[in-house]
Amino acid sequence: MTPASSPKHDRRPPYQHAADELRREIKAGRYKPGDQLPPYRELQERFGVANMTARAALNVLRDEGLIYTIQGRGSFVADYEGKGGVDYTPPAWYLANRGEPSGDEAGNLTIGKGKPGSPEASERTLADVLTALRDEIRALSAEHQELRREVEALKKDQQPGPRS
Repeated sequence: MTPASSPKHDRRPPYQHAADELRREIKAGRYKPGDQLPPYRELQERFGVANMTARAALNVLRDEGLIYTIQGRGSFVADYEGKGGVDYTPPAWYLANRGEPSGDEAGNLTIGKGKPGSPEASERTLADVLTALRDEIRALSAEHQELRREVEALKKDQQPGPRS
């Protein structure tokens, strides 16, 4: 097979080109739920990319929930809602990375429960969520360090001292 053609003005990485092409094929029904996708080597040849690039393309689709991988067996199309075709919208973070509009007018992604615009939807932006996660990770890291010090102190107390 020939490598996928890509316009020179498109600055997306090669793994995104490959993921987009495979996503289109899944949506078009070329690969149905349970069908095995081509192995990495075949994807390398088809798209003219390295092994890790082919893996990255499948990782994108896996993160989106379109495929799943069984170690030693390969990657397979996941079950999806709807009959006759894939009724699928990529996650907001993926659309944001591709430069497609998603979120408010200022370009901020919103995170919340319920449908956008509904009263139960919160107005937290992705940046707010990431900041909160960062703070939580820092707190857990500090707690982890303190626990390590306590374990080291306990080990030291349990070691027999030098005999005189």
